[in-house]
Amino acid sequence: MRRYRPLRRITIAFLVLAVLTLILTTVQAVLMWRSYDEVKRFVYGLLSDDELDRAVASIAGSGPLLNLMWMTFAGAGAVFLVWLWKARENTELLTPSVGVTYQGGQRLGSGRHRLNTGWVIGGWVTPIVQFWYPLQLVEDVVQASEPTDDPGRIKTLLYTWWACWTAFWVIIVGGGSLAFLSVVVWIVRVVDRAEAASESGDYLDLYDLQSFMVGLALTVNIAFTIATVLLAAAGAAVVLLMFRTNAWQDARMSRPSDQPPPGPPQYAPRPEFPSYAQRSPWQR
Repeated sequence: MRRYRPLRRITIAFLVLAVLTLILTTVQAVLMWRSYDEVKRFVYGLLSDDELDRAVASIAGSGPLLNLMWMTFAGAGAVFLVWLWKARENTELLTPSVGVTYQGGQRLGSGRHRLNTGWVIGGWVTPIVQFWYPLQLVEDVVQASEPTDDPGRIKTLLYTWWACWTAFWVIIVGGGSLAFLSVVVWIVRVVDRAEAASESGDYLDLYDLQSFMVGLALTVNIAFTIATVLLAAAGAAVVLLMFRTNAWQDARMSRPSDQPPPGPPQYAPRPEFPSYAQRSPWQR
């Protein structure tokens, strides 16, 4: 039998992992800016052998930090999915499902939820719909949890979280892919110029390509810093959202009027139907 589950511990676990992720991300951003001058000197071929060795060691040392950052990030994501799943189950107790919702002929969910329970996980990884299904999932849980006498008080926080979260992934995925493609194009152009200079015996001029690579490094640093700020804003918004939702659910479950009946539904007695049997003339 399904029962109500307080979500405070899960929310605290998410908060700890989110803070660790943000700390590691901030440290990574600081290291990227501190190494920017060395990156420029490396691109222009101005590093000594000792400086080159230190730069290689610094790059190799950043690998474990990035791995740890993504591990805590994945852990926070998994804990959030657990919270969302259980918070949705709690809303089924607060507001029992009364029917099936249809949209465009497609079965989406029941009661106050637009999507079926499986989308709590699938909505985040399914292409295209991942841009709005997770928002609908969280929005439905929040709306089903908030006080029935004063709904709609948390829209700004909800949409702030989703805007920052979406922008973060656009920068990380879109910007990262663009940066990788730019590096590949840069290498191809360097090789082409080197071959052309070798065949003609001319001087190999790479200054414009070197400037392009320095500009790309600066762009990557700026983009990663912006992504870190967006991640911090999204994390703060979703933590506040989770704690607020938890408080709403706990408060509603503490009121007997909001708790579902413990037994089977009670039905009103069926009214008696009038009798059409013919009375005896001796009956009064």
